[in-house]
Amino acid sequence: MPPHDPNARPTGTSAAPDPRSGESGASGAAGIVAGAGPVGRPGERATVRLRDGDTEEPPRYAPEWLQLRQGADAAARAEELLEPLRNRPAGPPDRPAGLVVHDLGCGTGSMGRWLAPRLDGAQHWVLHDRDPYLLHFAAVAAPRSAADGSHVTVETRRGDVGRLTPDALAGASLVTASALLDVLTREEVGALADACTGAGCAALLTLSVAGRVELTPPDPLDTEIAEAFNAHQRRNGLLGPDAVAVTCEAFEERGATVRVAASPWLLGPDQAALTEQWLRGWVGAAVEQRPELRERADRYLRDRLAACAAGELRAVVHHSDLLALPGAAGGTS
Repeated sequence: MPPHDPNARPTGTSAAPDPRSGESGASGAAGIVAGAGPVGRPGERATVRLRDGDTEEPPRYAPEWLQLRQGADAAARAEELLEPLRNRPAGPPDRPAGLVVHDLGCGTGSMGRWLAPRLDGAQHWVLHDRDPYLLHFAAVAAPRSAADGSHVTVETRRGDVGRLTPDALAGASLVTASALLDVLTREEVGALADACTGAGCAALLTLSVAGRVELTPPDPLDTEIAEAFNAHQRRNGLLGPDAVAVTCEAFEERGATVRVAASPWLLGPDQAALTEQWLRGWVGAAVEQRPELRERADRYLRDRLAACAAGELRAVVHHSDLLALPGAAGGTS
């Protein structure tokens, strides 16, 4: 398959308009999606909606953003959390041979491309997303071999990951997701924990925002922008930077052992395109939350983008990865 052009539009599909599209002065981008970078232009395709039929919920991601962040995501994920998975049996005798992995909100399938070649044994991946175009791309681009050369197979399911049940995960060995927890509510995290522990499967939930950003060189407005962004992330009952703590609690209450590890983006001159788009989304969401910041934020963003273009800006965008193993009560490490 030829390389994916992040600016290409799929044929034969109609774009879902962004219900929040409109110019944001600080970002210069339409339809800011907190934590996901900007949806670049009105009418651009989005991926997952967590609640089927909810026309008020904004799209989470644009496919262009998923492509842009893929390298930083792969470098950030906490590989040390994989060791318990490598040592864990695939499941009880009534499960199919090998690992059965459900990838929730799979997007372009970057989790599968990262994880499948790091685990031994036959694997079957079930890719979940609302967007049929992204499901197709994820399936076509999926890896075909595990770490030891075993076969990897893939199927796709179009549906609402916010309504997951243990029945939907019947036979699963592992549930994975990236950048999902922070756009869920407390109730939805509880339902996810119910589904995973009810099905007796592990959960590897990566790249949840931690609410901390370190920029070099520093600017006096950094803290104020970060606080406004975090408040934007928590709007309408979403968990935002509280997601990992709430998810740990939910899984532990259901008898799971939970491990957490840091998975920061380390952005420098080699990631200038990603840094630019992340900055626009970060500042734009902050201004949407606190419009009185607009004038100072415009100056701030201009200065930050100039430093980025000159190769002088570095950013550490903190995330956390979480592994929940069912069946043995224990604490968080």
